[in-house]
Amino acid sequence: MTLYDLLNEGSSALQQAGDTDAENDAKLLLLTAFDLNLVHFLMDRLRPLSETDAAVQKQIQNYRAMVTKRASRVPLQQILGSQEFMGLDFFVNEHVLIPRQDTETLVELVLEEQKEKNKKLLDLCTGSGCIAISLAVKGGYESVTATDLSEEALQVAERNARAHQKTIRFFHGDLFSALPPDEEKTFDIITSNPPYIPTAVIATLEPEVREHEPMMALDGTEDGLKFYRQIAKEAGAWLKPGGSIYLEIGYDQGEAVSGLLADAGFTNVRVVKDLPGKERVVCGCWER
Repeated sequence: MTLYDLLNEGSSALQQAGDTDAENDAKLLLLTAFDLNLVHFLMDRLRPLSETDAAVQKQIQNYRAMVTKRASRVPLQQILGSQEFMGLDFFVNEHVLIPRQDTETLVELVLEEQKEKNKKLLDLCTGSGCIAISLAVKGGYESVTATDLSEEALQVAERNARAHQKTIRFFHGDLFSALPPDEEKTFDIITSNPPYIPTAVIATLEPEVREHEPMMALDGTEDGLKFYRQIAKEAGAWLKPGGSIYLEIGYDQGEAVSGLLADAGFTNVRVVKDLPGKERVVCGCWER
């Protein structure tokens, strides 16, 4: 038995389970199980593995267990316990939405438009904390606050903040109701990637998403717009005059969410597309 044999074994099992990236996933699991980088794997891939070394046998057992989990469609990131976002590494588990490249569009837009470091920022539905922490690291903002309804998600976000050595204020609760009342009219920037998938659509998603990521972070109720309505209605009470809001949206929600912000009194409401050309962020300014 060699590492190459194990790779082929794992890749075959994942392919049969419907994993569309079976070979790459098997390789990442193998590198993790044996604590190898790609260079050392390539050097040692044909070397026979010891049948008497207990440590090696445990590594083989661990690899096969991870392949079995992935074959049951547990997301690779949950098995590995991490996901890269904005060039930073974030711990993830079953209690948070796995950070996606789509969301980098929002972070990059804020960094491009909000360059002053003395800004006070609020991130709603923070989940893993990827938006708040990335902006704290990359933007160096003076104050970053984040809220989430899930206590388990906040524990993950707090762990990620510690890992990146950033002091972020975390509050548990439903959107703005989590915040102390004296925080009204104090924020320069509000960001959020709220649940926005219509309930009926969730059943059509890949098993990795619908069965293993938190429903609380996915379900935007019947039309997917519940949380945008609440955020649009209440955000003005928490923004300073001249403040800005940035909301991630589904690819077909630009017009609806723009209308909600405009009706709530936001100006300069815009829809920004991601790199593939899909509508991804709605933003606006609060002048009152």
